[in-house]
Amino acid sequence: MEQVRIGVIGCGIGAIHLEGYEQEPRAKIMAIAGLDEDRCAQLVQRFNIPQRYRDYRDMLENPEIDAVSVAVPNHLHAEVALAALEAGKHVLVEKPLARTIAEAEQIVRAGAVSGKVLGTIFDKRGRCDMEYVGKLAHAGYFGELYYVKAFWVRRSGIPGLGSWFTKKELSGGGPLIDLGVHMLDLSLWMLGNPDVTTISASTFAKLGPQGKGNWPRGRFQTVAGEEYGVEDLATAFLRTSNGATVQLEVSWASFMHETDAYGVEIMGDKGGARVYVKDYAKVGEVQLFSDLNGAMIDTTPRLYEQHSHGRMISNFMDAIVDGVPMSPNGDEGLNRVRLLEAIYESAERGRELEFGV
Repeated sequence: MEQVRIGVIGCGIGAIHLEGYEQEPRAKIMAIAGLDEDRCAQLVQRFNIPQRYRDYRDMLENPEIDAVSVAVPNHLHAEVALAALEAGKHVLVEKPLARTIAEAEQIVRAGAVSGKVLGTIFDKRGRCDMEYVGKLAHAGYFGELYYVKAFWVRRSGIPGLGSWFTKKELSGGGPLIDLGVHMLDLSLWMLGNPDVTTISASTFAKLGPQGKGNWPRGRFQTVAGEEYGVEDLATAFLRTSNGATVQLEVSWASFMHETDAYGVEIMGDKGGARVYVKDYAKVGEVQLFSDLNGAMIDTTPRLYEQHSHGRMISNFMDAIVDGVPMSPNGDEGLNRVRLLEAIYESAERGRELEFGV
């Protein structure tokens, strides 16, 4: 079996990439690069990684590396992805593809010029619950889909007040670009990726500027004295070219019942579905809605956990080894960045905008 020799850049979310590569027999983990000495050392030991680099550019000079995962903070995505493509590597970029349209366009152009596979990680597509409902939607089980509601909300979950997450110039935004990009991607993917025609949105920064709403579990570093520069809640309403609409709600911090939950509800003319995931459950609640002989029918399928990043990485291997078109690819990543910028622009202007015109 042909094996693709892998390097992972980033020792944070990079750990999840490594888990995915570890379960993929066509991938051989060769190297890791990162600045966090302790965290990288732990990953080297955990995954028995032969080579370790502090500077990712040194890794890219290694001819034994065929493909890399880019798992670094948002402001570094473009720099690292462009360098990897220029070095002749296949590249898989953690969401979002980039902070801005200009950066994302650069990456996609470089991918086309290089002839290498360029993929974007939207791992929620690879969850067993979301994938199951998505496949039913694509097979026409729900009939004509016309409405999607998607959300990811936290009661208190700002990932490190004062960290790069809360600095616009480094992150590109708040929960919209962090969490909302997942739910936006899921909604459009389940609908079959129709073109978006109009966007109406609002964003709010109410708790973060007060120093409230920080992640309570110590997962992220807090930097005292730094200004809070992004939103902590965003809402959007999108119309699409096939007549379907999408309602989106995301928050890092808000006074609500939920602690940390996300989900999607889709409605078609033959049926509907709801996926609800609370506090990072490996398998969420899935309900299918239909009717039978005039009676309402609710069905609850029994599903089993799968590694969502692993599913995206298997697609990456399919594309590299067998030439199967990559999904999600760079163009889909670019589309989501364009939509994010349009949502932010609509919120800033306080009115609905036409998209793609």
